[in-house]
Amino acid sequence: MERAADEEAAAEALRAKIELLRQAMQSSEAMQKEAAVIGTRLNNHMVAIDEAMRPAHKRTYNACRVHDNIRRSLTAAGAIVRHLDLVREAEHVILLDRPNEDLNAYLEAIDKLTSVEYFFTSKIRCRVGNDVHERVNELLSKAIHGLENEFHRLLTKCSKPVYLENIFNCLPSLNRQLSSEDLIGPSAGDYSEAPLKQYAECTLPTLVDPCYLTLLSKLAQKSIQLDCHQKFMEIYREIRSSTLERTLKRLGVEYVTKEEMQQVEAQSMEAKIAEWTQFSRITVKLLFGAERILCDQVFEGKYTWKDHCFAEVTAKSLSILLSFGDAVVQSQILPDKLYILLDMYKATLELQSKVDAIFEGNACSENRKSALTLTKSLAQTAKKTIGDFMEYILNHSVTSTTVDGAVHYMTSYVTDYIKFLFDYQSSIKQIFGDPCVEDEKDTDVVSQIVGAIHALETNLAMKAKQYKDLALGHLFLMNNIHYIVKYIGRSELKDLLGADWIERQRRIVQQHATRYRRVAWLKVLECLSTQGLTSSVGSSIDVTQGSFRNIKNSTTSRSVIKERLKCFNMRFEEICQKQMNWGVPDRDLRDSLILMIAEILLPAYRSFLKHFGPLVENSHSALKYMKYTPESLEQALGNLFAKKLRSDQVIRDSDCIKHPI
Repeated sequence: MERAADEEAAAEALRAKIELLRQAMQSSEAMQKEAAVIGTRLNNHMVAIDEAMRPAHKRTYNACRVHDNIRRSLTAAGAIVRHLDLVREAEHVILLDRPNEDLNAYLEAIDKLTSVEYFFTSKIRCRVGNDVHERVNELLSKAIHGLENEFHRLLTKCSKPVYLENIFNCLPSLNRQLSSEDLIGPSAGDYSEAPLKQYAECTLPTLVDPCYLTLLSKLAQKSIQLDCHQKFMEIYREIRSSTLERTLKRLGVEYVTKEEMQQVEAQSMEAKIAEWTQFSRITVKLLFGAERILCDQVFEGKYTWKDHCFAEVTAKSLSILLSFGDAVVQSQILPDKLYILLDMYKATLELQSKVDAIFEGNACSENRKSALTLTKSLAQTAKKTIGDFMEYILNHSVTSTTVDGAVHYMTSYVTDYIKFLFDYQSSIKQIFGDPCVEDEKDTDVVSQIVGAIHALETNLAMKAKQYKDLALGHLFLMNNIHYIVKYIGRSELKDLLGADWIERQRRIVQQHATRYRRVAWLKVLECLSTQGLTSSVGSSIDVTQGSFRNIKNSTTSRSVIKERLKCFNMRFEEICQKQMNWGVPDRDLRDSLILMIAEILLPAYRSFLKHFGPLVENSHSALKYMKYTPESLEQALGNLFAKKLRSDQVIRDSDCIKHPI
């Protein structure tokens, strides 16, 4: 029972709790409904408040926008006012002042105007801006004109022809040898021999004073900023081109035509060539080089038009300089003046690398081309002149011979010429495009020299045929070929042509000497022939063969021997009288030739007298027929070729001159 009572009490307590929970839930639901009503009322109040505040917010926003607009307007107005002030400041300088009074202030005024122009075209667009822009353009136009005038004034003032003394002072490596007067004096030819590398050590002349250069550079840079440099280039080109031409004229470089060149005498031509070679180096290395640097300094920066400007500044002066070379090329150059072409070719070739360096860039291509064209023209003309010389030798008049068979002037002329070719072999190799080979004998220089000698020998052979006396023709060839051989043997040409060539030519000399002896003395030896004669001792002798034949025959009659001796005397004297006036200029060759004659004549004469002399010597007229003893005969032979020759027909060491005469 107690358990049941406990269970009943627990159930009653549970029911009480459940009731409390139900009451709590009912109370909560009532509170939620009341809160929802309150929330709805609050929302309605907030909407009403927003509606009431909206006009106030709009008025505040509009007020802020107005304030911001006012602020920006005031800022813009301030900028406009400041730029208008800049215009007024610049206007005062541009209208009242000139660039030469205060260039920095003038340039500053231009900067102000460009700043104003940029402001009103890029940032502010308004009616006032349009008016200001027009005014600024007017002022800038006037300012640019002022800059152009100032650039012209300064450049004209500082652009003067370079004095010769200043040019001379730029050549320290040579000033110990020459005075400044020598630059245009007679010794200019020696000066032209100075190699180009000496010019590489020189300093460039100052064309414009540094203080002017700074001002010119400022003006030029401002023209570039204002995009009006074209007019400045025209001013620069006109003034500097004229100044450079006056400098060349002061040097003595003027435009030369073909007609003027043809009127120049040979000796004057050589002096003019020497001067031109010298002045070409001065003009290219010093003057053009200095002009290039000046142009770069005035127009600073990498601009294509700057190269055009420099090319146009130097174009006319370069044309004047090259006109001399063009006139030489177009003129008729005699073969003996080939060295003129080669000297000029060598000088222009040496300068070509410097020309390429100074006139670099596409804008200067015509300048480079004109210089290179002259170099090629000189090479082609020199090549043609060498070919013409070969033709000249071959076609030289065959009737032009020497009366005495001595050395023909053409021979000495050609030998001097081939020595000259040897001296200029480096230039000739370049002209003919020879490869750089180790064996010099394989070069075109050798073929040209051998060709000239062959042409000479061919012409000499034709000349020799003009002699009615064959002996004199052989003597003529002997003398001339010997001259060639000895000339070459005593010069550096012997190493170029080689010992074999010289030995072949010496054999040819010997052959002509032998032929001369046979032709000239055969009839004399015939008088001493013992063929058919019998001596008093009964032996037959053939003296010409140097042999004896024992025969049995009758004694030769005295009258036959006398007739033989008389014939010998007459022919011997005729030959001696005639050949006394023949010439063998070389003393050693003359002695050798006389010895050759004596070697066949004296033994024959001694043998004839030994075997047939007794038939005559006892007669009363023995001296009439036996006029000569072997000793007197030898003495008479010594008088052969005794004619005194002109000094220029004798080979001397001084014959090895540089240029042919």
